Amino acid sequence: MDFGALTTVVANSAYINARGSIDGSAAAARDKKYHSRLKLPHITVCEDLRDTLDLTFDFVCIEQPIGRRLFREFLSATLEYNGPLRLWKDIEAYDLADEGDLSQKAAKIFTRYMEPSAKHYCPILSEEIVAKVKEGQQEAGDGLFAPALACVMNFLREVPYIFFLESMYLKRFLQWKWLEMQPMDDDWFLDFRVLGKGGFGEVSACQMKATGKLYACKKLNKKRLKKRKGNEGAMVEKRILARVHSRFIVSLAYAFQTKDELCLVMTIMNGGDLKYHIYLVDDNNPGFCETRACFYLAQIIQGLEHLHQKRIIYRDLKPENVLLDNEGNVRISDLGLAVELKEGKTKTKGYAGTPGYMSPEMLKGEKYDTSVDYFTLGVTLFEFLAAKNPFRERGEKVLILRCLNERILNRVVTYPETFSDNSKSLCDALMAKEVEKRLGFKDNNCDELRGHPFFSEINWRKLNEGLLSPPFVPDPKVVYAKSLDDVGAFSSVKGVALDEPDKTFFDEFSSGNISIPWQEEMIETGLYGELNVWGVDGALPNDLRRESILEQPPKSSTCSKHRPKTTNTVLFIMFLFLCEINTLCQFLNNILTTMLQFAVY
Repeated sequence: MDFGALTTVVANSAYINARGSIDGSAAAARDKKYHSRLKLPHITVCEDLRDTLDLTFDFVCIEQPIGRRLFREFLSATLEYNGPLRLWKDIEAYDLADEGDLSQKAAKIFTRYMEPSAKHYCPILSEEIVAKVKEGQQEAGDGLFAPALACVMNFLREVPYIFFLESMYLKRFLQWKWLEMQPMDDDWFLDFRVLGKGGFGEVSACQMKATGKLYACKKLNKKRLKKRKGNEGAMVEKRILARVHSRFIVSLAYAFQTKDELCLVMTIMNGGDLKYHIYLVDDNNPGFCETRACFYLAQIIQGLEHLHQKRIIYRDLKPENVLLDNEGNVRISDLGLAVELKEGKTKTKGYAGTPGYMSPEMLKGEKYDTSVDYFTLGVTLFEFLAAKNPFRERGEKVLILRCLNERILNRVVTYPETFSDNSKSLCDALMAKEVEKRLGFKDNNCDELRGHPFFSEINWRKLNEGLLSPPFVPDPKVVYAKSLDDVGAFSSVKGVALDEPDKTFFDEFSSGNISIPWQEEMIETGLYGELNVWGVDGALPNDLRRESILEQPPKSSTCSKHRPKTTNTVLFIMFLFLCEINTLCQFLNNILTTMLQFAVY
């Protein structure tokens, strides 16, 4: 019996069942013990966060998913703000609508909010904005309501937001932020099969026990990191993953450590990597058709643009680092070789990447900018379509690195007959050896690249919102990964001792929950709805009432006789003391200031 194959089958079955493709669901997969540990604290526990958190409008109401929800709940509960809130939501719906529905939706928005007789008329909109919408509602272009939305947001960030900051909804936000800050470790996660391995450790599927959500956990062996001087690269990858948030790049949700490993818990991509799909899914017909290649390339471009706008150069784009999710969309992964441009600098230097994909300027030791990523994009597109690297011959396994680099520097790429004129044109523009002639990131965007005829069928607005149907959807009952035997295992690391500086680094690396992905998990898995409970008819709930901490629970027939009579009095005195301590300090400070002023005179 082949025990290795049997082990893989068993591991695959457990993994498939966990991800809910057969009869499971995230809610059903929750561990009751860990689920019960996710509780909002009493407001007295977390109210001090008000002094330390960023409470600007953009941070709370735009960037933070839970903050945004709570602000909208506040607006919904306040009658005079219902109109601006509804307009905000309707403009968002307009931006996501199909082209055929835009004209009708534009007319409804105009009628509901811009005519003086409308029930939800918004007088905050200027006459100029209303006139432009009225004039353009028949054509119904993408940016028709952009000025109106900007006007609404400018209104909401003023008086409405000031009232929000004094409301129970802001207090609830503080509770969620406190819960978000609580430490997590490997005990909160259940491991499934190994999906692959990198230079420093394995990547396995895992499940967050409290919510049931599946993730991928990248485990970096501490001793192997030290031996191969990988600490800096690991920290860079973790820091970059925590900074970026795009549907086209894997997201980091948690960062913690175990005794032997540093762990990065990230977006699970059940469809496998694109190298696997190019070469191993269909041996008789490797590679992708042009439609499929175009879709993937468009999503990769959006991910690269997001990185480049944050002054991050990727440096390791290749099919193996582009992953496919359940729905058939792709994300960029493995940012271990990425580099952040220093403030005031537009270029960097250094040899990094995968042989066969690195740009000519990097191979020549010159300084480079984001253009290196578009050279690798061209190599990747060629490989999508031809099922081979443009600088290697098919079946060429071993090639001296110097010879490979010479080909990149000097070879004129030739194309198979299956390449269309547009695909050849785009590959040539991306793999141009002179940086000045290369298509890519210019004027802080990729508009010129998106305008290439190769992408004529891509609706970029819908692509950005995840509304385009992918050309291929992975089979939910298939694990797109090598067998466990093929993945292999690492040997133990010997002769490496960890010291105090190492432990300091590991503690710094283990920063816990990453804000936006964590909040999205709470919302997606239903935890937000379960915990975000208000009082009767929207009243202030007990956990937001400071005085409720002093209130005794309902009397019990078994213990009421033994309750000390003086408890309430003592607690009440303590409560008054705590409430007034700040006022007392301010009073003493004013007296001291006055005395000093008299002393000066």
